[in-house]
Amino acid sequence: MQKMITILGPTASGKTPLAAALARALQPLPDGGCGGEIISADSRQVYRRMDIGTGKDLEDYGGVPYHLIDICEPGTKYNLFQYQQDFFDAYQDIRHRGVLPILCGGTGLYIEAVLKGYQLSPVPQNPELRRQLEGRTLEELTLMLTELKARTGSNMHNKTDVDSCQRAIRAIEIETYNLEHPLPRRELPPVDSLIIGVDIDRELRRRKITKRLKDRLDGGMIDEVRGLIDEGIAEEDLIYYGLEYKFVTEYIVGRLSYDEMFSRLEIAIHQFAKRQMTWFRGMERRGFTINWIDATLPMEEKIKRILELWQ
Repeated sequence: MQKMITILGPTASGKTPLAAALARALQPLPDGGCGGEIISADSRQVYRRMDIGTGKDLEDYGGVPYHLIDICEPGTKYNLFQYQQDFFDAYQDIRHRGVLPILCGGTGLYIEAVLKGYQLSPVPQNPELRRQLEGRTLEELTLMLTELKARTGSNMHNKTDVDSCQRAIRAIEIETYNLEHPLPRRELPPVDSLIIGVDIDRELRRRKITKRLKDRLDGGMIDEVRGLIDEGIAEEDLIYYGLEYKFVTEYIVGRLSYDEMFSRLEIAIHQFAKRQMTWFRGMERRGFTINWIDATLPMEEKIKRILELWQ
């Protein structure tokens, strides 16, 4: 039997209520706890006090334990490498306690990375080193990389490291960092998971996105962003988080009118949902089996179908 259930889908498709209902429907633990716990796969819900704009909707969990939400401060730059580490810690903890992990979210890259066990480097960019290497030939860069790998103990077996100057510079950047900051290597294996996709009609999705945006604006999203600015979070950091935080920040600082903010944000969220679906279809082409379930089915029917697939 597979070790996890993954529930994915575009924004506004109803993933979280489905994941929570599934967790409650699984065989409960002897102590009465849920048979499933949810691991979030959302790149922005990791930030504390960014609640309305990221759509945490914590009431949807209904008491079901969740992980990787509210784990870092606004203004920081959480990344895929850190997510992999945090996911694996949560996943192992949940499995160790005899509970089923349910991965739920819409950040396709995060989902694919943990399911496939991507081996990533935590190495940040080094602008000064990049300036020094600018203009070097591919032959010169390859020689430098070979010498660095000899010092770090890496094998020069990955030919894609030197198929262009850009890739060679990145490889030199990584080896230079590893030489100065030796890190214990942590292998993160792929995770065998039943994957459920929530399939929502495009027009229904658009209507739900527009209604949800209006509800969030009426529900205090502007005050939430203003509060983050007031506590010292830089405008550029909020804009970096995109979508709601980008456009609401631009409205607050006077770059956009309310109507401009609403219109541009609405369009951006529709485009985001389309990109999510493009990623999920790409996952299918890359070998993942996604079992699509109609978002408009009654919850009981959706749960029944998932449990049938699970068993």
